Amino acid sequence: MRLLLVEDDDHVAAALSAVLARHGFQVVHARNGEEALRALLPAEKEPFGVILLDLGLPDQDGYEVCGKIRKRTATPVIMVTARADVRSRIHGLNLGADDYVTKPYDTGELLARIHAVARRTTSGEDTASTPVAALRLGSVRIELPTRRVSVDDAEVQLTRKEFDLLALLAQRPGVVFRREQIISEVWRTSWEGTGRTLEVHVASLRSKLGLPALIETVRGVGYRLVAPAA
Repeated sequence: MRLLLVEDDDHVAAALSAVLARHGFQVVHARNGEEALRALLPAEKEPFGVILLDLGLPDQDGYEVCGKIRKRTATPVIMVTARADVRSRIHGLNLGADDYVTKPYDTGELLARIHAVARRTTSGEDTASTPVAALRLGSVRIELPTRRVSVDDAEVQLTRKEFDLLALLAQRPGVVFRREQIISEVWRTSWEGTGRTLEVHVASLRSKLGLPALIETVRGVGYRLVAPAA
């Protein structure tokens, strides 16, 4: 997979590029926003699978670059930045970023997030002509077109938001979703005042599905779906 790394610090870029190369990525390094946008232009090149975008760029703000990228391509964008406050993360996601990782980060988690957004995008491209009928996670079956969920072939009645929450987590099993990211994608609003709503919906899903361990709480971060054994 070709990956575009937008990072102005050459030492950081070199170290990360080496790790990514060992995991099979072909890394193209852009040191600023203008270089990043130029890298997207050559039509004869293999398209990028993922873009890692630092926000602290020397020529223009990373949020501005993200907006321009989103106007040119649907390639997944993962913002990688030291800006850890909730408002910054929400703003980035609302601009079209697919994920948001704060520095310092664990390399293993970053790799997992890269594979997750790439997998989700590939799945979307493949299903443009042949939609995915369902997601199967052990005994849990999620039918996306009909919005039906069953456990051991017994249908479970979920509310609209409960289904949206489960479907979001299920499309990237094992990946940790930050609370504010879930709120932004499922409720289309900001984190403020909505945290308790998310907790209630998670508790309700665990109860209705009869699988308390299905949705794991990652303390201080968010939630992830742990696929049960078949």
